[in-house]
Amino acid sequence: MLPIAKCTSSYLQHSMKLLLDANLSWRLVRLLKSEFKEIAHTTDCGFKEEAPDKDIWNYARKNGYAIVSNDEDFFRVALDKGFPPKIVMLRTGNQSTKYIAQILTKHKSEIAEFMQHEEYGILEIF
Repeated sequence: MLPIAKCTSSYLQHSMKLLLDANLSWRLVRLLKSEFKEIAHTTDCGFKEEAPDKDIWNYARKNGYAIVSNDEDFFRVALDKGFPPKIVMLRTGNQSTKYIAQILTKHKSEIAEFMQHEEYGILEIF
């Protein structure tokens, strides 16, 4: 079973590559660019909204991204295939784009620490 990290620490890393899944708004890139320098939405990478999860997974793995999603499918793929890529699972339910930006900013240090630890593949943010 894959180790799952919970948000508890306050360590900060300077570089994180985050790929926002299609189920999250592309507007998040603009809202979060000042906090996360290397952030992209799947549509920025040439994917259409209906792109298969496996294609997004392979792209993230090949290009060093962690996938940020609230899609349970990525959680299951990570449990099945392992990592990389790492998965940041948003367990917030359907929320506004502004709220998701705030929650990711609030947990920036936890995301940074998670990205540094090779033994963790999934970070759940509640």
